[in-house]
Amino acid sequence: MTSPGTPSRDSTSQQNRGPASTAESEGRGPGLLDRFFEISTRNSTVGREVRGGVATFFAMAYIVVLNPLIMGTVADSAGEFLGGGADPNLPAIAAATSLVSGLLTILMGLVGNFPMAVSSSLGLSALLTYGIVALPGMTWADAMGLVVIEGVILLILVLTGFRTAIFNAVPAQLKTAISVGIGLFIAMIGMINTGFISYEGGPGFQLGMNGYISGWPLVIFLLALFALFVMWAAKVRGAILLSIIGATVVALVLEAVFRVGPQTGPDGEVANEHGWGLSVPTLDQQWLSLPDFSVLGSFNLLGSWAHIGIISAALAVFTMLLANFFDLLGTMVAVSKTGRIEDERGEIPHAKRIMVADALGAIGGGLGGTSSNSGFIESTVGAGDGARTGLANVVTGVLFLLTILLAPLAAVIPTEAASPTLVLVGFLMMQQITDIDWKDLELAIPAYMTIVMMPFSYSITNGIGAGFITYVVIMLVRGRFREVHPLMHLTAALFAVYFISGPLQDLLAGG
Repeated sequence: MTSPGTPSRDSTSQQNRGPASTAESEGRGPGLLDRFFEISTRNSTVGREVRGGVATFFAMAYIVVLNPLIMGTVADSAGEFLGGGADPNLPAIAAATSLVSGLLTILMGLVGNFPMAVSSSLGLSALLTYGIVALPGMTWADAMGLVVIEGVILLILVLTGFRTAIFNAVPAQLKTAISVGIGLFIAMIGMINTGFISYEGGPGFQLGMNGYISGWPLVIFLLALFALFVMWAAKVRGAILLSIIGATVVALVLEAVFRVGPQTGPDGEVANEHGWGLSVPTLDQQWLSLPDFSVLGSFNLLGSWAHIGIISAALAVFTMLLANFFDLLGTMVAVSKTGRIEDERGEIPHAKRIMVADALGAIGGGLGGTSSNSGFIESTVGAGDGARTGLANVVTGVLFLLTILLAPLAAVIPTEAASPTLVLVGFLMMQQITDIDWKDLELAIPAYMTIVMMPFSYSITNGIGAGFITYVVIMLVRGRFREVHPLMHLTAALFAVYFISGPLQDLLAGG
């Protein structure tokens, strides 16, 4: 007898025969393409791979719009935006995101032969924008240099087998807490960027501009938010992209009729509190211009070490390394289980090659100025629709490359139409909170500190540091310090120095 949801031997055999017979009916042959991608071996067909690749693309195409809105609207300490210049250049970031995502997704398909598309990690994009670039003295080029360094370290860890040391160092519940905290932080950013939540001093955060909702831009935000919630609950494919497109169309009409205008005037001061936050939705674009690739190569490999200090730079690299490493493992498992790609021992074929391709994605993202690139969980959509091999990735990657021509659209989409996606992503990341055992106080309290400190201190790094230090202190006082991985002791000490680095530097300078 089999348990519910577990296929019997007969049903499993029938499932295995099904794809094969379908493949034969579709005329699949053991050609070069079939052998290279092991299509027959994984009981798939070229048709299924194409369909799965297209499904994955439409599930994650929103990144071409959303990544520029996260990374392209915040200036560094020098007052310059990503790619250089005193003004945001969203089309350039969109073009770079399309190009880098397309190339790295194809690379994953060819090297790892795994249907996991690669693009800019939203969590790491948020960490770079609001946690690392915000550090005094840091520039966007310095931050991208740290991404390249993180990718090189990740590649070395994979090639040498030391990835298990990183995996075993951090308790599983703290890893979960990091994801949950980043989710809350991202949701908060989405609400603040649109003015749905504002900070006016005195009472602190409040609803809207003056404690209430007003203005067409906030109406667009709420329409997009609830439309996205409803479509997601109804499991509508492409819900994120549909919500962004739909809200943008409505915003274009409202701007054409009511001439809402921008929120800030030429001097950068708020001139119209009910105006659009970062970009005005109009069609006054130069649509036939060549793609702007000025963001590519916007990195300074060692600049951060001189500008923010060795300790701060090392902690930034370590934080990105943790996030990137564990995001990959989770995504690999999810895609593999969705597509039933594991072998008879429950292992993922070519796992090391997949990790190598992912590490190259981090390096490529830094070189391309688009944040660390890693596997996207939306790839489960394609796996659920038939993708089993890297051929699906080639299809997804080619579609990403085609979107380069649509890069000017990034300047048309208002923040109010795209930011609801950040709120939803926050919800999706927060769902993992059930994996934390809140009765195990020695881990639950550090997890709690990790989660709350990220939005409360407006820093992902602060949240991770607070959680690590709390965990080590509790275990130390409880006499269980030997149970803590040495890497955790080292990291907690580094975070402690990081938190007092400002006064420490002043003391050393005064001495």
